[in-house]
Amino acid sequence: MSVREIVRVRDVMKREFDLVAGKLTVREALDGMRHEETRALIVDKRHPDDEYGIVLLSDIAKQVLAADRSPDRVNLYEIMSKPVLSVDPAMDIRYCARLLERFGIMRAPVVESRTVIGVVSFHDLVLRGMPGGGSGSSTP
Repeated sequence: MSVREIVRVRDVMKREFDLVAGKLTVREALDGMRHEETRALIVDKRHPDDEYGIVLLSDIAKQVLAADRSPDRVNLYEIMSKPVLSVDPAMDIRYCARLLERFGIMRAPVVESRTVIGVVSFHDLVLRGMPGGGSGSSTP
């Protein structure tokens, strides 16, 4: 019987993400995105006792584009989900996949010591975490 090597969330997460202020308009946030692969904007805490938020590109499509609202007049805090479900970087990717599925979310911030250090998605879990799919490579 062989022992299965545990692949941790920190091994597959994306380390590059966009952390933005909730007061930004949708237009300002989109114009300021630094990472081409971004599918979600992490909304920063306003103070130490606050929590992080998240705005998915699909949220913008549904709540701004489809609703025919101006991206220049909608602030991120109006459409964000907060508090956001976060994942510990030491979590086994199998449990992370179950957690994301159970709550019906596609991606989550990875939080260590109350600070976001990355973002993980089903895409990362499958392509980087499964044997033959990158084998837990820690590249961003």
